Amino acid sequence: MNPLRFTRLLGTAALLAMTGLGLHASTSIHDPDLKHNPPPGDYPHNLRLPSVFIASDSTAANYGGHPIQGWGAPFHDYFDPSKVNIVNLARGGRSSRTYITEGLWDKLLSQVKGGDYVLIQFGHNDAGAINAEPPGSKMPLRARGSLPGIGDESVAIDNVLTGKHEIVHTFGWYLRKMIRDVRMRSATPIILSLTVRDIWKDGKVERGAGHYREWDREVAQEEGVDFVDLTRIVADKYQEMGEAKVKTLFPRDHTHTGIEGADINAAAVVSGLKGIRGGPWDHWLSAKGLEVPADPLVWLNLPEPANPKIPTLMIIGDSTVRNGRGDGRGGQWGWGDELSPYFDLSKINVCNRAVGGTSSRSFINLGFWERVRTLLKPGDFLLMQFGHNDAGPLNDTSRARGTIRGVGDESEAIDNLLTKKHEVVHTYGWYLRKYIREAKAMGVTPIVCSQIPRMIWKDGKIVRSDNSYSGWAREVAQQEGVAFIPLNELIAERYDAMGPEKVLTMFGDPHTHTSLIGARLNASIVAGVLAKLPGDPFAPYLRKP
Repeated sequence: MNPLRFTRLLGTAALLAMTGLGLHASTSIHDPDLKHNPPPGDYPHNLRLPSVFIASDSTAANYGGHPIQGWGAPFHDYFDPSKVNIVNLARGGRSSRTYITEGLWDKLLSQVKGGDYVLIQFGHNDAGAINAEPPGSKMPLRARGSLPGIGDESVAIDNVLTGKHEIVHTFGWYLRKMIRDVRMRSATPIILSLTVRDIWKDGKVERGAGHYREWDREVAQEEGVDFVDLTRIVADKYQEMGEAKVKTLFPRDHTHTGIEGADINAAAVVSGLKGIRGGPWDHWLSAKGLEVPADPLVWLNLPEPANPKIPTLMIIGDSTVRNGRGDGRGGQWGWGDELSPYFDLSKINVCNRAVGGTSSRSFINLGFWERVRTLLKPGDFLLMQFGHNDAGPLNDTSRARGTIRGVGDESEAIDNLLTKKHEVVHTYGWYLRKYIREAKAMGVTPIVCSQIPRMIWKDGKIVRSDNSYSGWAREVAQQEGVAFIPLNELIAERYDAMGPEKVLTMFGDPHTHTSLIGARLNASIVAGVLAKLPGDPFAPYLRKP
């Protein structure tokens, strides 16, 4: 089960908690004075060309850089105007709700034709008051908030600003309306998560305000549209730049960028769009746009902890833990995607960052481990499973992901044919120890799993890997004094009892990747062991039967 499905429940809980429909949260932003913020004008565009429209708020709107600027302004520079129109209709101060109710959405739709694209990005203003600011608030009355969540909840109001009766819906409802309206015009909607605010804690930049980012992701998944996690792309960039440099990008407040910051965000949007497989973007880019590298992670759609204020169970591994985009494509699922139903997601995040095709070595070399490190904090848990891909070649031009067999300190220096870099390759055990020790140094509790078994039978039993990767994983866990889940043996025992015919239904391919029911079986076994670990570290977080 995708952990994001649980966020639908948050809308109902938050709605019940509201009093007087005066919802207010720190995610609302101080926008420019609306008296000096007129509706966006129509940009000249050639109707014979395809168009890319931007529907958003002040973080994308054009303010001329005096002193702030939204990313939609420099976005034009990344495209060839002889091939595509860029039409920035972002409007400061608007939420997903008010962009629609004020007629801005209909104005945009009237220009959309078949083959166009519409980039949809909202959330910064959706946590504002629905119809009245709470007592003592110094915020101007705007009545722009949407109900939290992505469900079908609604509330009827007499709008204090417009004087009209209005049915207010959830954030997800408004996104779905936009998506479906665009599709009705044979155009393509793309959801973008929020820009990143200049808010830091313990040397790490905030990675999204409120729950809007995961709601964006979940609506995009449910509607089958592309999702560009702009929050992640920009946050990674900011983390690399450092807090001092990033502060110079925000001349007025922690939300609105200046010219340089707007260009960084625009380039991040382009990078994300280029990362979408099969899109037209490379054909439409200017020389400047062609220089922007495609984001390698957009297609993977890797999640991040939904609530950074609570502990996280972080999962890393290969395709048997998370296959592809984690959406069951080809009928193949990893067990990490089905672990969340065993936990109370209001108390702990379950975040599956496993990446298909990786080994214990290449998960590090490809940068996935470093990104996980930026998401970890003291009190978190790290659940790891590697081994299926560690037996590959140490050096080749396709994947170069193999590790030296065993758990010792042997190493081999190579000039990596794939990365074109000099590299020292270590044993499987060495890489596991690296994860364990770095996790411990961060105050994170590591837990090692042996690899799940393949559907390979010998003498009426599933073949185990006790004498190789499973045994080595156990040995490293014992040496490092961390918990070990003998997943290979536990699942193999279950398969033996089920027999070949029934086990066949557990797999989505000939012998390696599980089907949904197979992933659920494996996840139940993992959860069962976690519930019985010495000291009961997961007792506060497990869902009650």
